[in-house]
This record gives sequence, structure tokens and C-alpha cells, in this order.
Amino acid sequence: MVNRKTVAVIGGGVAGLAAAKAFDEKGHRVIGFERSHDFGGVWELSRSYPGVQTQSPKDLYRFTDMAMPDAYPQWPKGPQVHAYIHSYAAKHKLGRLYQLHTDVVGMERRTDGKPGWTLTLESAGRTRRQDFDFVAICTGQFSYKNIITHPGQEAFVAQGGQVMHSSEYTDSEIAQGKHVVVLGGSKSSTDIAVNAAHHGAKQVTMVYRKNVWRVPYFIGGINFKHLLYMRAQEMQFNSWGRSPLQKLFAAVTKPLVWANFRGLETMLKLQLGLKKWNMVPDTPIEKEASCSLPLVTPGFFETLKSGKLKLVQGTFDHYEGDSVVLSTGERVKCDVSVLAVGWKLGIPVLPEEYREKLIENDGQYRVYRLSVNPDLPEVGFVGYNSSFCTILSAEMIANWLVRYADGQLAQQPDAQEMNSNIEMMLNWRRKERPAAQVYGGLCSAPFHFKHFDELLADMGATKTKRSNPLAEQFSFPDADAYGEFLASAPDYRAG
Repeated sequence: MVNRKTVAVIGGGVAGLAAAKAFDEKGHRVIGFERSHDFGGVWELSRSYPGVQTQSPKDLYRFTDMAMPDAYPQWPKGPQVHAYIHSYAAKHKLGRLYQLHTDVVGMERRTDGKPGWTLTLESAGRTRRQDFDFVAICTGQFSYKNIITHPGQEAFVAQGGQVMHSSEYTDSEIAQGKHVVVLGGSKSSTDIAVNAAHHGAKQVTMVYRKNVWRVPYFIGGINFKHLLYMRAQEMQFNSWGRSPLQKLFAAVTKPLVWANFRGLETMLKLQLGLKKWNMVPDTPIEKEASCSLPLVTPGFFETLKSGKLKLVQGTFDHYEGDSVVLSTGERVKCDVSVLAVGWKLGIPVLPEEYREKLIENDGQYRVYRLSVNPDLPEVGFVGYNSSFCTILSAEMIANWLVRYADGQLAQQPDAQEMNSNIEMMLNWRRKERPAAQVYGGLCSAPFHFKHFDELLADMGATKTKRSNPLAEQFSFPDADAYGEFLASAPDYRAG
């Protein structure tokens, strides 16, 4: 008999909704907390910059039991994703579980002798405390802005300049008639640079540190989902936990794999004209592939050709008058400075003593299956297993986590097994695959299938592969199929 728990779900984005649904379906009493006024997380409209759209095609960016509408384009825009998330919450009546405008500002171990946590909650100017048997932290990796400043910034703002985080660029009119300088080389930086150039900016300059491989939506006319999201492709990367036979196979096929990736690089160089723009990366694409691999913003290279967008490799040194002085010594006129420098990875709500157990000195997270730590009892993370199919990843780990919390995994690990696995994964990231250290090691890409295989095996799913072996080997992860796989795991109810 599984005891019914009172479960806190922190966050109302896709991960929070997936967790709330998973725990609610098993019969637990779920209370979700979202600090803003609405569901959606990064897709909540006040947090989205104009023109934002998914990096993944819509059939990869979805829940298992609900496809995006047929009318949506292949890569939906922000408001469409937001509407989809609301439809999902409505379908499963998740609104009844949530308290909006409620911020979780602290958590500590319960003092009543029972396992679990006491959360400190702020809402409507009032602070209260509430006990929980289990806490699912679903705030993800895009919850706390990375705020940076540069010398001279106060004087720059005082004379009329604007400095903002990329998430604050919410209106294209900000750029009209202005000299806009964007710091950063991520997808958000190219999105904002193109948007500003298309909405009347006098000049847009994008300043970035290093060249990275960028993937167009179509490679040689083929949707990239048909080329990069396959088991066959995934097997060409150096994954963790390879058997001696797998290592032997990798050694034998190494020349073919090398040729495959050099061919892909050549195609990208030619199609995008990377040499012309001095944008050829120094690192082989197979070593760089991870969650940080950006897609090419539509219109990016066309905007470069028009002269409306200028690229400078370097970074900001300081502001001076109405300009930004770069590390190269170049002085760039600036009215609006957009800092597309990402988000802070961290969990400030956790007490320091537990953060020390969770995060290594080099920033790597000690998490088993990218979700739990044996030294953090009665707490787990959903949505931290970043990937190119984020919603599916969150749903998979949410279903795994509820079973873990209830002791209902078919392969329920003990502390020794978890720590052994954690050490193995840390060693793999540090020595065998440095690219896997991005986001604190909280990234399952490009190993979607391997990660999902492990979760399904843990859950005791009796179906883990599609019946068509060719589709399973040479097609992208199918959300409908994963819905069937999850349904094949042993069912139970808390009561």
C-alpha cells in the first residue's frame, strides 16, 4: 500500500504541469505554486521576446497525450505554444491544483519528526509556512536572469541609454530608430538581432565570444528532425556506460563516423556561407553537440547580407558616452544594449547545506537520472533533463519521479547505486564528453533515446520500442509511442 502524500510542485511551466499531472494521477494531494500570474514558464507572454518560436518542430515539442493543433506551423510561435500549454492544463484540470502569484522563498526540513519539507510561501504581501511530504522542483534552467553589468553603465543609462536582459525585450518598438547592440551568440541573441533589424533599428551589432555550429531548420532541403534526431545518429556520439562490445564497434566505425560529421560540417559551411562571415567554429560538431547547439534564426544571414546586422567577435569592456567599447578596442554607438547572456543555473530555494551536496565545485550537479540526489530526501527535479524535445523529457522524468518517490520503480535504486551512477556520469562528462557539462551537466541531448530507455527500464515498462524497427532506428522520438510505453509500466494508486 502506497501512502498518499501531500506534494508541492514549484513552478507552472511545462515541467511543473507535467509533475502536477503525474502526482495527481497517482492519487497524491498536489499543490502547485507559480510566482507569476499565469502558466507557461518561459512561454508566459510577458517573458517572451517578439518573434520567439520553438527550436524543435511541433511534433517533437509536445506532451504524449496531446498533439499541437494541425493549424500550427512546423515551428510554432511563442503565443501559440502558450495557448497549447493552457489547453493542456485545461484538459487535465490542472488549474485546480495551482496557487498563482505565490512565490516559494525558502524550504527547510520539517521539524515535526515526519519526513518532508516546510516551505515558506509569499503571496499578496503575506508570508506563511506549509508542510509537505515531497517537493518537486520544476523551476528549470530559465528561471533566474543572469544579470551582469559593465563599467560606465550607470552614466550610459543616465544619458538616455537602455540596458536590458534579453527576456525584457518584449516590444519591437524598443528598437525603432535606435542603434541596438546585442551581447551573446545564442539563439535568443540572433532572434533579437534579426527582430530589431526588421523593426526599424538604425543599426544592429551582435557581439559574441566564439563561433559555434548553428543548425538551419532545413539542411540541404531536409527538415533537420529527419537527420539529427535518430537512434542511428545518436549511436555515433560517445555516450556514457558503453559496453566493451559497443566500444569496439565505435572504434571500428570511427572513420565512417568521422566522414559523416565532416560531410555535415561541409554542408553547413556551404549552405550558410560560414567562411564568408568568419563564423566557422574551431570545434568538431560531434564534440559540440549538446543543449547549447543553436538553430539558425530565419532571416539571420539575409539580414547580415543587407548590412543591417554587423557581427563582432569579442565582448563588452565598458560603456562610454553613447557607445559600448568592446574588448577588441572597437567603439560601437549604442542606444539600446540587450544582454542575451542567459540564465543563472541554481536552486536558491534550497538551504545552503543541501546545495553543497547537490552541486560540485565546478558547477556540475550530482543527480541520478538528472532528477534526484540521495542526500536530498523527499525532493526531486523535473525539467532539468534538458533536451531538444523538452516537453517529452519533462513528462518522462515526472512519471519516473512519482514512482521513485513512492518506491514503485521496478528498479528502485538505493543510495549506494545512485552515488555510483552519479560518479560514473560525472567522470564521463569531465573526461570523455566535455560538451555534456553545459547547464551543470543537466542535459540529455543528444542522447534522448538512451536517457528515455533508462527511465522506461527503471519504471518496468513492458513496451519500450516501436514495432517498426526501421522507424525506431531512423526516426525521431514519437510522443504518441512514448505515451504507450509509459502506459505499459505497472500501474498503482496511492491511498
